[in-house]
Amino acid sequence: MFLLFYMKYKFTSFIIDIIYITVLMAKRLLIYFVSLFIKKSGMLYKTRGIVLHSIPYNDKYYIIYMYTEAFGRASYLVSRSRGKKSTVSNALFMPLSILDMEVDHKNKRDLHRIRETKLCFPFTEIFTDPVRNVVALFLAEVILRVVKETKPDPRLFDYLYRSIELLEISEKGIANFHLVFLLQLLSYMGVFPNIEAYQEGAYFDMQNGVFLDHIPTHRHYLNREESQVFARLFRISYENMSLYTFSRQERVDIINRILEYYRLHLPEVGELKSVSIMQSLFD
Repeated sequence: MFLLFYMKYKFTSFIIDIIYITVLMAKRLLIYFVSLFIKKSGMLYKTRGIVLHSIPYNDKYYIIYMYTEAFGRASYLVSRSRGKKSTVSNALFMPLSILDMEVDHKNKRDLHRIRETKLCFPFTEIFTDPVRNVVALFLAEVILRVVKETKPDPRLFDYLYRSIELLEISEKGIANFHLVFLLQLLSYMGVFPNIEAYQEGAYFDMQNGVFLDHIPTHRHYLNREESQVFARLFRISYENMSLYTFSRQERVDIINRILEYYRLHLPEVGELKSVSIMQSLFD
């Protein structure tokens, strides 16, 4: 009787050991195959992203250029035609749309995939008001040209996010919005000028980003009158932009000088297509 009980015990223990070993091997195989899949297809991540520009890739896909919270600059392939069950709508990819996304991202890949996306918040004013819409196109073009880093920059992303929100909700000073954006963006790009040294009658040396009491030996500088305007302008903000008034010609001159400063320090800016369209709105 005791022998029979002992044999049953050993058999049960053997079965339990077999089950344990089988489960352990199955888990290890599962982990192995999952890791192989991840290495092959990339990881799925959640991130917010700001739409900058889209271009046709071929007959089936667009390339969407974005600035993302998790990866900095990134490019995504999006199908041109989408069915009713699609989790990615082409209508979402308007310039400066801010999206919540689940993306398949692999660091060594240039083009990534968006698995799911939705608007962080809907825009009405930016997409329906002609002035805000053109300002949005201009800002998107500037960001596309200037921001190239493929590493996350939380401070820069927060600035861009906040600026887009303010473009949507601000009620006054929209004609100066792009001036504020450009001047404040300089600090995030690391090329904000030293404005503390300004004294009346100084010249602004755009090449070195400083005010001088004499004319520089190169041609990239502002005269005394322009320098005085810029010393005041560098203190403009979204909160006080409605207090700054300029004629059409003054605003044209100011934006041209700001862009000249950008090109001196960030040559990739080049010629912006949206500038002339935007300036015509403020005639």
